[in-house]
Amino acid sequence: MRFFGKTNIQFIKVRKIAYIISLSLITLSIVSLILHGGPRYNIDFTGGTLVQLKFEKPIEIQKVRSAIAEHGFGDAEIKHFGAPNEVVIRVGIVESDEEVATVIEKSITEKIPENPYIVERVEKVGPKIGHELVLDAIKAILWSMILILIYIMWRFEFKYSVGAIAALAHDITITLGVFSLFDIEISAPIIAALLTIVGYSLNDTIVVYDRIRENLKSIKRGSKEMPTIINRSINETLSRTVVTSGTTLLVVVVLYFFGGEVLRTFAFALIVGIGIGTYSSIFVASPILVDWKWHKA
Repeated sequence: MRFFGKTNIQFIKVRKIAYIISLSLITLSIVSLILHGGPRYNIDFTGGTLVQLKFEKPIEIQKVRSAIAEHGFGDAEIKHFGAPNEVVIRVGIVESDEEVATVIEKSITEKIPENPYIVERVEKVGPKIGHELVLDAIKAILWSMILILIYIMWRFEFKYSVGAIAALAHDITITLGVFSLFDIEISAPIIAALLTIVGYSLNDTIVVYDRIRENLKSIKRGSKEMPTIINRSINETLSRTVVTSGTTLLVVVVLYFFGGEVLRTFAFALIVGIGIGTYSSIFVASPILVDWKWHKA
C-alpha cells in the first residue's frame, strides 16, 4: 500500500527549522519538569495506599473528602474513575498502626450510610519498593539506549548511532514533558509505554537508515551529493512510514477512547510517542547525518 507516489519533499532543507522546533519543545518540557519538581509519580513509585470504591449512586468528591478528613486524610488525592459513582482515593505514606484502607472504608461507611459501596481495588506500596521501582525504571530506559547505541554502531556506523540516540532522547524528553504539562502521573504502564516508544521510534529510524546506507554506496564519502541522497532516502521510505504510523495510531486511538480508564494514560503516552517518534525519524535522526563532520573524500 502506498499513499504517496514518487515524492521530492525537501526535508533536509528545512532541517534547521525542525531543529528549532525540537529544541523549543525540549526546552518547554524540561522547564515544565523543573517547575513541577520532576515527573509526577503515582503510587507505584512514591509509595502509599490506593483505594477504589464503587458506590450505588453518583458521589461528590467533596463529600468523600469530608468523610475521611477527620482521620487526617483531608489532603488525599480523590477523583472519579470512569464513572460518577466510582472514586479513587490515593493517600501517601503515613505512620499508623491501623491499615489506611480499613480506616477509609470505616469512615465512609459511617459518614455516607445512604450510599452503599463496594471495594473495587486496594493497592499498597512501601516507600522502599517505590524508590527501587523508580531506579529500575530509569535503569531500564538507560540500558535500552546503551544497547541500541552498540547495536547501531555494529550494524551501521558511529554517526548513525548518534542520530538514533538523539532521536530517542528527543522522543522520551518531549513525551515526559507532555505528561508534566498535563499533570499526568507516571505509572508502571507508562514506563512500559516509554520503552515501547523507544522500540517503535528505533524501528522507523532503522528503516530510513537502511535506505540511506544503500543509496550512499553510489557516491564517495564526503561528497556534496550526500544531503540530496539522504533527502531522497527519506522520501523513498515516506509512504511506508505514513502507513505504519497511521495504522498503529489508529489502534492506539481506539484503545484510548474504548480501552477504559486504566489503559487511557498508557494509550495517550503511545499516541504522543508515535507522533513524536515519526517526526524525529524524519527531522532529527536523518538530518543529523547531514550535519555530521563527514570525512573528506
